[in-house]
Amino acid sequence: MSHARTPFFGVLIAVLILAGGCTLGPEPERPVTAADVSETYVHATSQEAVELPEVSPWWRTFGDETTTELVDLALANNTDLQAAVARVLEAEANLQRAGGARLPQVGYGAGAQRQKMSFVLPGAGRREIYSTTYSFDLNIGWQADLFGRLKRTQQASWASLLSEEAAQEAVVHTVVAMVVRSRVQIAILEHAVAITREITTSWSSTLKTVERRYRSGLADAVDLHLARENLASAQAGGVVIEGQLEQARLVLDVLVGRRPGSGSTLPDTLAELPSLEPVPLGLPAELLDRRPDLRQAEMRLAAATFGVGAAIANLYPDLSLTAAAGVRSDTLTDIISVDGLVYSAVANLVGPIFTGGQRRADVDAARARTDQAIANYAGAVLQALREVEDALVLGDTSERNLDFTRERVFEARAADRLAKQRYQRGVASMLKVLETERRLRLAEQAIITATADVWNARIDLFLALGGDWDTNLPDPETDPAKETETQAKSEIPNSENSKLKTKNSKLAEVF
Repeated sequence: MSHARTPFFGVLIAVLILAGGCTLGPEPERPVTAADVSETYVHATSQEAVELPEVSPWWRTFGDETTTELVDLALANNTDLQAAVARVLEAEANLQRAGGARLPQVGYGAGAQRQKMSFVLPGAGRREIYSTTYSFDLNIGWQADLFGRLKRTQQASWASLLSEEAAQEAVVHTVVAMVVRSRVQIAILEHAVAITREITTSWSSTLKTVERRYRSGLADAVDLHLARENLASAQAGGVVIEGQLEQARLVLDVLVGRRPGSGSTLPDTLAELPSLEPVPLGLPAELLDRRPDLRQAEMRLAAATFGVGAAIANLYPDLSLTAAAGVRSDTLTDIISVDGLVYSAVANLVGPIFTGGQRRADVDAARARTDQAIANYAGAVLQALREVEDALVLGDTSERNLDFTRERVFEARAADRLAKQRYQRGVASMLKVLETERRLRLAEQAIITATADVWNARIDLFLALGGDWDTNLPDPETDPAKETETQAKSEIPNSENSKLKTKNSKLAEVF
């Protein structure tokens, strides 16, 4: 009996060694993109290359406590973020399932059977026999991953998990940007309401002057009607802006996860932005690790590449090993008896011979999905570079526009004040007053828009860069986040052979 078992176990050990050393398919690699061949940003005001942090609470650089509080509320209560977290948990479960498929599957079974048999014996008539059988079984099954199909599937699940974590981080940045933009919009609209009220007060005073001059015969009815029309126009404009302000507040309430209309009134002040000069942007290639949407595209490419290996392995045979042992007994008291012991061991080698080209088509489809992921990744990099350049251009032009608009408002106010004084003395016409008032209103509206453009340009730059440019990085030797990252990387399947940079999300450490 021992000689019969020796070849079987020898073959089994050889199969296990073979199964652990053969993995088909390509390893994922980061493609060369426009970011890798660019030495700097075209519109960067500073060409200094610095190492930038992976994730940063960039909204705190605005120096506005209200904005920080609103962002904290959104990070805790926003429904889009909650959905993103759930998708990460789903990806973690899929990874666990893929890893479990590579392990032996152990199960058990217990049963009791009562059977009646009825038959007729010649000369004895019908007879009946009753029997009872109790059973207990323990079975083990394992699929030998001869060509790495299960391993590639697990690696693809890991890449999908990293992709979902990057997607979650991208949602964080998007939600934060929407909260900051809403905060800016509310402050700007509140400023617009205040300006409209000042204009309304000014026109009310002008109307009283026109009415007084009309009663004295120094102004005609046209001047009176024009003054009343201007006052009504200013009042109507104020109503529209107040409506926009209320709508902006409702949007903000939803972003931070509270019932629309239940938020408190925000402070009507907004901190001045710090200077943009200089902005050490680093090299364009650093975007590939900083921007979560690019890391998401990279991990999708990795998952597609691992899928090629799984499809190729599916062209080759599968070996499954199963073993079962149990007992059978007519009575419960003998269920543990050695006499009732039964066992079996089965090895199945199953492979395709002819499938009409279906499995080969699966390989071609997997390669095509990889090509799509490469193109999507390269396109995402180009889009990211364009967004950085756009944000740099907008930041520069919006600040210069704000400077000129401030000068415009100063001159428009001076002209309006002089025109009204000259009208009261009777040396200027109402048309001149109307013209200067119109120009002042346009200038006031322009400075509101220009201020919002400066804020939005800064937000766009933060989003384009994947964070701020704070170079005061923690010490890698003492930073617990680095230890977490190192541990996570060590658990990546086949990470020692992959050239792809895979980085875990640092949201927990940052927030």
